[in-house]
Amino acid sequence: MSVQGRKERERADRERLILATARELAEQQGWEAVTTRRLAERIEYSQPVLYSHFRGKREIIGAVALQGAAEMATALRAAAATADEPRGRVAALAQAYLDFAARNPAVYDAMFQLDGGLAFAQADTPEPLKEGFAALLGSLSEVAGDGVDPGLFTEVFWAALHGLATLTRAGRLPSEHAERRTELLVDRWVQSGQEAKRS
Repeated sequence: MSVQGRKERERADRERLILATARELAEQQGWEAVTTRRLAERIEYSQPVLYSHFRGKREIIGAVALQGAAEMATALRAAAATADEPRGRVAALAQAYLDFAARNPAVYDAMFQLDGGLAFAQADTPEPLKEGFAALLGSLSEVAGDGVDPGLFTEVFWAALHGLATLTRAGRLPSEHAERRTELLVDRWVQSGQEAKRS
């Protein structure tokens, strides 16, 4: 391996370590605990080395958000592939989304609550964010109904899932009804698409 290739590999390894450490710290103690000083201490590199990878916490949050979006897209696609019919795919997507949000609260916050400097729903939206939305759109467009914009249909479903994830995590919704709530959302969503097809 060339010297240049080795340096690039070492740089990529350092970047992965920085992001893994930031995620671990955020999941354990919240994003307030993630500072460049604490990250530098944990990974045993100087702050200037950290800044050679990321200009600050905002960029780290953005990089974690992109990782999370890619992971969520993979989870959503895998879940949709387990069902043979449209309603089952929508149900699998909904459960996979809510499970991801519950298992990865700090990553989910980086994706949707914190400012990581990422553009959503724009021409310059990073590819992992587009992939996350496309993973939902693929199955939801099957049930959107005639004359219904599949993108808007997906956006509203996504907003509903986000609301369920956020309110459940905040303890604003009784946990004993979580499964029924998801079933109700899926049933109504599929039904509304079927009604649009009939009209």
